Parts: sequence; C-alpha cells; structure tokens
Amino acid sequence: MKISKNDALIWFDYFAQLNADEELTAKHEEIIYSVFAQIEAAVEHRNEALMAQIKGLKTLGGRTYFVGNESRFPRGCRSCLFGTGLGAVRKTNKCNLKCKFCYNYGQLDNIPPVGESMWDIGGTRFYVKDIDLLLSIQQKPSGIAYVYLEPFMEIEEYYPVIRKFRDAGIHQHLYTNGTLATEETLKALGEAGLDEIRFNLGASNCSDMVIESMRIAKKYITSVGIETPMTPEFYRTFFKKKDKILGTGLDFINCAELHLNENNIGNYYGENLYISRHGYISPIWSRELTLKFMRIADEESWDIAVHDCSNHTKFARGLNLSSREGLWFGASSYGCEFARIPFEAFMPVLNDDNFRFLTEEELPEDYKPPIMDY
Repeated sequence: MKISKNDALIWFDYFAQLNADEELTAKHEEIIYSVFAQIEAAVEHRNEALMAQIKGLKTLGGRTYFVGNESRFPRGCRSCLFGTGLGAVRKTNKCNLKCKFCYNYGQLDNIPPVGESMWDIGGTRFYVKDIDLLLSIQQKPSGIAYVYLEPFMEIEEYYPVIRKFRDAGIHQHLYTNGTLATEETLKALGEAGLDEIRFNLGASNCSDMVIESMRIAKKYITSVGIETPMTPEFYRTFFKKKDKILGTGLDFINCAELHLNENNIGNYYGENLYISRHGYISPIWSRELTLKFMRIADEESWDIAVHDCSNHTKFARGLNLSSREGLWFGASSYGCEFARIPFEAFMPVLNDDNFRFLTEEELPEDYKPPIMDY
C-alpha cells in the first residue's frame, strides 16, 4: 500500500492514543509498515540526491561509504565491517558529561558496575590474569573496542589490559570525549599499545582543549580520529573551527547517524524522524548533514577519510558479525530498540508540509482510517 500522508497522519494519531495494553491487529501492522515505508522511501530519495552531488564518493564493498584518503580509513571500522566484528571490552560505568544524544541519557547514575578489578569481555567477567586463558582457548578477534562511558575516569586501569591484547596482535581502539585526557595519559596509552583513539568531539561542542588533546594524541597513537553523532550543533561548531581541527593531523572522521532509544528520544521530540528497516529510529537531518559534510570534505580535498557511519552501515555490520558467528542465513542483531513503537514521535514528520511522500494511493475500504472524535 502507498498510503497517503493524510491517512498516515490520522492513523498514527489514532495509534498514539491507544492504551499501552491494547494490542495491534495484523491489519494495523500493515498500515504501520506502509507508513514507515513511505517515510523511509522519501528519506532515501533525498539522501540519494545528496550522494549524487559527492563526486568522490567511495564505497567499501557496498557496506559503507566514505570520501577522502582510503589509507586513513580506520582499521577498527574495517574490523567491524569485514573482520570478526568488534569485541566490546567494558570497564567504566561512569561519565563526566551528560550529552543529550547519549544512549544512557538520564540513566548515568544507575549504570551497573562491571565489578571491582574486573572487565566485561563478551558478556563474561574477567580479571586481567584471565585474559591469557581466554586467548589460549578462543579464536582472537580482528579488533576490540573499549566502550562503556568514559574510560579516562580511570584510565590507569586500562594500560595492563591494552598490553595483553597488544602482545596478542589484536587491533585496539578506544572511545573518549577527551575532556579528561592529558599528555601523560595519552602517551601511556600509546606506550601500552593502543592503535586507535576516537574522540567524540560533539560531546564537548568542539572544545579547544579536546582539539589540543587530539593533536597531542597523534604524537603517541598511530590512528587518531573523531567519532561523533552528526547533529546540527556539531555541524555548525565544526566548521567554525575546521582549520584548527584538521590541523591536528587527525586521520579520520566517523560521522555517526544519530539513532535514538527510550533514554534519549525525549530530547528530540518535535524533530522529523524515520525508522530504517524497522530498526533504528533517527532524525532525518542526521544523515543529510553527514552527506553535506562529506561533500565539503571531498570538494576541499581533505587528506583524511570521512566516513558515513549510517544506519545502512550498522545494518551491514550486523550481517557481517552474524556471518562470522556462523548464524543462519539472514540472521542479524540489527533491530528496533523500543519495546513499543513511539507513534507520537512520528507526528512531526507527518505534519510537516515540506516533507512529501513520493507516491500516494487511496486505501482499500477496510483500511480506511477511523473517524477521530476531537
């Protein structure tokens, strides 16, 4: 069904008013999926037009897109998309910032600790001394990533673990907002064997202090980059400080398409949202800004890799990891992060006169929207 925008609006208004315990029928689901398909098709059409304007657009096996210097494309992303995925190594359950786009927004004081002197690797708790046993039994991954809030809250704990994985020849990268980094700790990370560090520059609104930490990091760590959810705030501030940021000698910028969960979606109510393949829910402007960002990088010939880390890329990541794990054909961990569809969150895009569906058809009689009693 190519549902009309007006019918979609009426139906979603109806769904948004249902009680949480009211179940949707199969016919309701057909309507919902038709609305999602219409929104997504319009979004894809707009994105394809933007991509067509990027003369130097490149792809890695159809799994993701980038512009710029391919030799500086992050190895951590290659591991994610073509290797055995990214083994998540978790330790720190705290952060010194509160970002509106954070997946843990509003929950930062309630994140369970991993355990005293312990590390979460693949969902299992390990002491540092256990890592030798792990490496002697299981096949080592092509890469691991230090995730789970802000590692510089206790960065000294990370050095011995990084040394273990360095000695095993595993590529390692670490995420940070950068506000707590010092030359001493960045040097120690490099000496321990960290291969790649990613600064969430949007978390500090492109702080001069963090930009300087990026420059310092490049002295000690082979690959230095930015990985930030693409938001209007980051886009604006980046270009105000573009020369200073590019002057750090960084290698790459991962422009992450912002996706929302139950923790952070409230910070984006009123924005035009879409859902990708019934999975991630994102503001429409996020990838549009990324593609505009990449066009500028291409036209100005920045000597770095600028990566479109989109919902499409996340979908490819899930398929690659499932394949590497030997799961069944088509299996993927990619999916919606909401227990119940937040219908009200899609009302702004359906109310936006400037957002148009590509084609519309009249609904069959038994799919007509209900007459709402206002």
